[in-house]
Amino acid sequence: MTDWLQRADIDVLAMQEIKCKDAQFPHQAFEDAGYEVVTHGLSQWNGVAFASRIGLDDVQRDFPGMPGFGKPLDDGGLPLEARAMAVTVGEGIRLWSLYVPNGRELDNPHYPYKLEWLSALADVAQGWLADHEGEPLAMMGDWNIAPLDSDVWDRSVFEGSTHVSEPERDAFRRFERLGMADVVRPLVPTGYTYWDYKQLRFPRNEGMRIDFVLGSPAFQELVSSASIERNERKGEAPSDHVPVVVEVDADSPLDDDRPMIF
Repeated sequence: MTDWLQRADIDVLAMQEIKCKDAQFPHQAFEDAGYEVVTHGLSQWNGVAFASRIGLDDVQRDFPGMPGFGKPLDDGGLPLEARAMAVTVGEGIRLWSLYVPNGRELDNPHYPYKLEWLSALADVAQGWLADHEGEPLAMMGDWNIAPLDSDVWDRSVFEGSTHVSEPERDAFRRFERLGMADVVRPLVPTGYTYWDYKQLRFPRNEGMRIDFVLGSPAFQELVSSASIERNERKGEAPSDHVPVVVEVDADSPLDDDRPMIF
């Protein structure tokens, strides 16, 4: 991963599904490459993180109203999963790294949990946008939703499954109704971001577009280019997701006239 960061000249990296506790994360490798790192990992599941070479301020793990999932705790509540973290970088750009719950199946308890989680996140976004009008915000990561039929290779294959159900898509559209928008699709209208490891999905290009960068109006104005790094799915032991890259024209503490790249 650090090799790609340097090859691609990335300023800020939002990571999801790090699958480790904070102490188990390979901090040293990122620091040796010139990046500051913050992590939010609780177990071998889930987990989010940021790596930045332009600073990391106002770190926030989880969000108000975030629901939990799993075996009830002694106090009757549900344990919170490590799925969300926010930071501020550069000259006041607010970023969220998000690993939205999968949902599993439509009749699984994880599905209403997913919808509740997205609703609570949208409440947070709505409040932030109202309190910080004109400031750039991006909410990025694995949304585990394919909002359009064109975001899956064959819509009929997904009939009756998660990721394409109308409640999930409507939950995604709520962010758009708040004024946030996918900043990549206008620049990269086609292309998937995820391919299952099974059944030669990648060679057949049987993928899904489920990783997004949703930006506030102020963030949208900063975006100058974007890409889906499909080639990073190749090689030995790749992730089943590929990086989604956004370049923004904004002031950076690097102060060398380079754009920031996420």
